[in-house]
Amino acid sequence: MYVVVVTVLALVGAAPATAAALPRSGASVAVAGQPLATTTDVMSVRGAGPYRIGASLDRLTAAGLIDWSVATCDGVVAAGATGAWAGVILLAFRHGRLVEVSTATVPPYSPAGAGVGMTFAQLETIYGPRGGLISNDAGTATAYLVRVGARVELFTGHPIRPGVGAFQVGTASVVERNFRQGGTC
Repeated sequence: MYVVVVTVLALVGAAPATAAALPRSGASVAVAGQPLATTTDVMSVRGAGPYRIGASLDRLTAAGLIDWSVATCDGVVAAGATGAWAGVILLAFRHGRLVEVSTATVPPYSPAGAGVGMTFAQLETIYGPRGGLISNDAGTATAYLVRVGARVELFTGHPIRPGVGAFQVGTASVVERNFRQGGTC
């Protein structure tokens, strides 16, 4: 199974051929020839399943992929997914375009195998020099950040136990800035 996962990830360009196996037990929902990004197992800086960073809220709504949405402020709309992703991810759109996908569940995992429930030390082991711990500007919270071009994976703390409580992906200008400076709303 490890060979299938690594081969699929390498073919879709989501991870290097030396990626670690996903840290879970049981059979994977991935099938040979089907990219993991179409399952609820993987969330990357590209998005999750059909919820691709940069996608139009109008297009996703017309396709029946948005369950609910609510305008917050500053051109931001929060939304819920349908189907297999319902209750797994939350979406944030800015000026009609998807800029963030977040979860507090397991799965999904990053293409490298990181996810909610892990410790920051485990993230260090998985990502090595590709990521690192950061603090918010107020110095009251710590997170683990992995940059991939203009996009990021961000693993934030859990409110009642040590380790990762939430996993977010999206544009650095939104995801990282909101963590460092607090949301604009």
